[in-house]
Amino acid sequence: MISDVFFPRINGVSTSIESFRRQLVALGHRVTLLCPAYPADQPGAGTIDVVENGVVRIPSRKAPLDREDRLMRWSALMREAQGLAEENVDVVHVQTPFIAHYAGRRIAGKLGVPVVETYHTFFEEYADKYVPVFPSSWLRGLARRWSRGQCNDIDRLVVPSAPMQASLTNYGVKTPMTVIPTGISIAPPASPSDTTAFRDRHAIPREAPLLLYVGRVAWEKNIEVLLDMLPTVLEQHPSAILTIAGEGPARDALKGRAEKAGLAASVRWLGYLNRETELPATYAAADLFVFASISETQGLVILEALAQATPVVAVAEMGTRDVLDETGGCRVVANTPAAFSEAINALLDDEAERERLSAAARPYARRWSSEAMTENLLKVYRELVPANP
Repeated sequence: MISDVFFPRINGVSTSIESFRRQLVALGHRVTLLCPAYPADQPGAGTIDVVENGVVRIPSRKAPLDREDRLMRWSALMREAQGLAEENVDVVHVQTPFIAHYAGRRIAGKLGVPVVETYHTFFEEYADKYVPVFPSSWLRGLARRWSRGQCNDIDRLVVPSAPMQASLTNYGVKTPMTVIPTGISIAPPASPSDTTAFRDRHAIPREAPLLLYVGRVAWEKNIEVLLDMLPTVLEQHPSAILTIAGEGPARDALKGRAEKAGLAASVRWLGYLNRETELPATYAAADLFVFASISETQGLVILEALAQATPVVAVAEMGTRDVLDETGGCRVVANTPAAFSEAINALLDDEAERERLSAAARPYARRWSSEAMTENLLKVYRELVPANP
């Protein structure tokens, strides 16, 4: 595998890579991951426990205008790749479309093996958030052409959702695609003492209705909709708290927006939390998990919330459309503050309905286990790699 991002850089791509990598190794396969080295002060460092066996860290430099991402140094990457010829590599799996894509293509060509790529990110929806000086239509068109060229330059494409597959087909992608969502590890339910300790640690009253968002604090996550719905929720539930767990480039602006709206006392900004030791209790402590992103390729945090039996109120767009199921602990709403506040107020007023959704959530999340998804990925590899005679 080769990727421009990996832990301690925290995002859905890193999570996906680690989920598949860990399960492939557990099944007896050998996985080498080429990814950037990060500085000791990398945001999120210390919040993820990663076994480094098989992880090759490539010297890197800062990415322009981005304190979280790194650019692998091409010469160092090519030197490291030379040793792969002795490892009997069967397939190269590219995880990101930047340096990793071009390096992965070159490495696969030199080794004479097929190349698979996972299209994790819906760049058409992201481009104008980060380069706002250019017209949105121009940036979207550029993102489509770039994605089409890269996706048609590989042997097999993995996509995390059916809507993403449809979008790439509309772009003109001809490479065979297989829909394989990232699986999740079903952690044991957090104990009541753990959830109480979480509330106490963050000064959240034990009886206060708690709404939770987990993920990147970035513009494409549409967090402003969650802030804008909060005043209407507070009219009916004055002690309600919205908790934002994560970091990202929009945090300062969104925090300022909340303060300007008089919401500072009702919003907690928690930063990064350890996925294995802190997040389970965080999910379980919440009354509702709320998610307004319209650009997700899957929405792993939704499944993680459901795995802790926390009901979800979310927008069903792109990848979350595949995940959200109203028979599986979810409420699907329109992408407006009014729709969110109406659904949230109704559920906070109806404890029996919340309990019904909670009971359905964990069994539904089990359908998306990392074991099942990794078996699907292995089928793709086996189709590309002939069995040894």
